[in-house]
Amino acid sequence: MKKHRAFLKWAGGKYPLLDEIKRHLPEGECLIEPFVGAGSVFLNTDYSSYILADINSDLISLYNTVKDRPDDYVNEARLLFTSSNNQSEVYYQLREEFNQSADPFRRSLLFLYLNRHGYNGLCRYNMRGEFNVPFGRYKKPYFPEEELYRFAERAQNALFICESYDASMARAGAGSVVYCDPPYAPLSATANFTAYHTNSFNLEQQQHLAQLAEQLHSNRISVLISNHDTALTRQWYQQAKLHKVRVRRSISSNGGTRKKVDELLALYKA
Repeated sequence: MKKHRAFLKWAGGKYPLLDEIKRHLPEGECLIEPFVGAGSVFLNTDYSSYILADINSDLISLYNTVKDRPDDYVNEARLLFTSSNNQSEVYYQLREEFNQSADPFRRSLLFLYLNRHGYNGLCRYNMRGEFNVPFGRYKKPYFPEEELYRFAERAQNALFICESYDASMARAGAGSVVYCDPPYAPLSATANFTAYHTNSFNLEQQQHLAQLAEQLHSNRISVLISNHDTALTRQWYQQAKLHKVRVRRSISSNGGTRKKVDELLALYKA
C-alpha cells in the first residue's frame, strides 16, 4: 500500500516507522492520538474516526483550517511559496508577523511557510511563546498541495483538539485504540531535545503516560507507545509487550551524522 506523506516537515515524524507501527496497532473503531504531530499515522491508517490532539495550539488551528477551508487555504498558502519569499530578510519579517498576528487563518498560512522555509522543519518557541526557528536556506521549498488536499479529505472523519495527553486519553472508551508518540525520552543526560513546545515533556510526565496506559489497558483499551529504547523506558513500560525497532535518525542536517538508534514500541493490548 502506498504510504502518504504529511504536508508538514516534523522532527520525530513517524513516516519511517509506519510499517512497524501499523503491524502492532490493534484494530478498533476510533484511533486517539494525544501527540498527533505531523499526522503520519492518521494519514496511513483506516479507522472509522479519529481524535487527534496536541498541546501546540498553532498546529491544531492549522489542521482545523485545512479541514474546513481547503481551497481557500491552498490558494492563499501557494502565494507565499515564491522565490522572492525564499530570502532570509523576508523570512524574518514573516516570522515576526506570525508572532504578532492574532488572526487564525493568517497564522495557519504563515505556519506552513515557516515550517517549509525554516531550519530542518523544526517547530520551536521561546519562553515568551514566540516561534524562533532560524531561516533554513533551501533552494526551492516544496509546496505540498497534493498532501494538503489529501489531509483535508481524511480530516472529515477527525476531531482536532488542543489539549494535554491526559485529557485525550480520558476520552478513550469501548472501541478506542490509543497511539502515543510523546517527545522522546533523552538518550543521555545532555540530549534533552524535547522542547518542541514551550513546556517540554519531563520524566515525571513520561512515567505518568505509562501509568495512564496501564489504567486504560485494565479497562480493556489497547495502547501503543513509541519511544527511545533506554533503561528508563523499559522500566516505565514493563507491563507492556515490547518490540524493538531500528530507525535511521537524522540528528543534524549533515547526512553523514545519520545513525541508527533503537526505538521501542510498547504495546498494551486489550
